[in-house]
Amino acid sequence: MTPELSADVAEAVQHLLDVLAPAHDRKLAADLLTAAAGMVADRPATLDLKIAASAVDEMRDAYAVFAPYRGRRKVTIFGSARTKVTDPLYTQARDVAEHLAMNDWMVITGAGPGIMQAAMEGAGREQSIGVAIRLPFEQGANPVIAGDDKYVSMKYFFTRKLMLVKESSAFICLPGGFGTLDEMFELLTLTQTGKGVPVPIVFLDTPGDPYWEEVAKFVDTQLVARGLVAPADTKLYTVTDTCADAVDEINRFYSNYDSMRYVGKRLVVRMKHAPDDAQLAELNTTFGHLLTSGSIERVAPLPLEVKENDRVEFERIAFAFAKHGFGDLRLLIDTLNSYAPVSPDRVSPGPSAV
Repeated sequence: MTPELSADVAEAVQHLLDVLAPAHDRKLAADLLTAAAGMVADRPATLDLKIAASAVDEMRDAYAVFAPYRGRRKVTIFGSARTKVTDPLYTQARDVAEHLAMNDWMVITGAGPGIMQAAMEGAGREQSIGVAIRLPFEQGANPVIAGDDKYVSMKYFFTRKLMLVKESSAFICLPGGFGTLDEMFELLTLTQTGKGVPVPIVFLDTPGDPYWEEVAKFVDTQLVARGLVAPADTKLYTVTDTCADAVDEINRFYSNYDSMRYVGKRLVVRMKHAPDDAQLAELNTTFGHLLTSGSIERVAPLPLEVKENDRVEFERIAFAFAKHGFGDLRLLIDTLNSYAPVSPDRVSPGPSAV
């Protein structure tokens, strides 16, 4: 447990808070300043202080890059920096990004060569955002995004991965090495444990090249078979070898579903069309095991949502979620989408607020 700030340091934090005068989220701003002041007051090792300062500075830079595009839907594309232009995977990455951009998705990549450059070529400079990692053996941003305002370079993998995941409403993983597998498994871990909300995650191969099929087989034969993950966890991702299926999976996920958030102990799921009475009964029968008490109910926007003007134009259901079985929660979203499909060109996924 960290010690409380001394009176003079606490007073200095309050003074700084008054000078900055944040119009919104004053308590969160106070928490941030208090944590920073407390860390300095603790007299940490130089390296510890350097890491903390650099991480916050990098996050500030990245937030500034993404801020103008907060209302745009985004998909992150992962894949190897070593993929050659002549590789069919390069063409696959370029094509899927082009189709997503045509569906009004912005494309985020790590801004390097290989799959990352291919995806940015497909999406085009205007629809691309780059979040690079500074490595001694790489040459910086690829020519598609170099010099653009939508590009940020980061020192730490953990801050970079935060931005690649936090800002996106969908993910496509093409084959890659340790880095791609690290990003893919962390993404699944965040979703499986509820640290991230359910999102469409697509593992994209090329015909005749079963990279992700083999990974999925490993999950089935080793992880699921040993009880290390639940069978429903395999529903968190989709494996395909066509661009059309990848884009359809993403658009289908948001055909009715919009977003979710916790309000107190209840999970609120927002959508374009709420289930009717018969569909609501089906949801309670099929997914009642996800609840700690009560039932799944249609609700009006809750007072906190109204106060924050948070997606109040959408219909919603709410329930006391047990915060486990996130694979089944993904299936609940799929079921909601099956009730009231809408045209993909009207997709407008909201922020992932949990």
